[in-house]
Amino acid sequence: MAFFKRVQKKVNNLWYPQSVTWGKPVSTREVADKLADLSTVTRGDMYAIMENLGGVLSDFMAQGRTVKIDGVGTFYYTAAANKQGVATAEEVTPKQITGVRVRFIPEVERDVNNKVLTRSMVDARIVWEEWGGTASDGGTTGGGGTVQPGEDDNPLG
Repeated sequence: MAFFKRVQKKVNNLWYPQSVTWGKPVSTREVADKLADLSTVTRGDMYAIMENLGGVLSDFMAQGRTVKIDGVGTFYYTAAANKQGVATAEEVTPKQITGVRVRFIPEVERDVNNKVLTRSMVDARIVWEEWGGTASDGGTTGGGGTVQPGEDDNPLG
């Protein structure tokens, strides 16, 4: 079951549903336990694999490659050069890069007309229920995390 709360956006004073997460994030150990239950791999082996996954993804992406994990999606780096632009192409250097982000595109299934049918990490059977708790109960807004700067101004949530 997923939760939402009613939020009025400052930009247009209209009301929208906004997702809410609650409690502590699920740990690597919990995910490893669940995956071990679904496979023939032991919990210890699965935990070791998951502990190394981030480093392996990072190594491949540092080589300039994307990483596609079947059933999950694609990970890749983007570089930011905030306010570090130059007048000509010849002046462009790696020193302009001020930050790197990991981007993620969830895997999708498309029909013959290229219309998206499903996203691998979005359960088609989500049941939404209005959040009855408060922020002190551990509920946070947004897509599984805290509200990002400027998020309140986005009428789409």
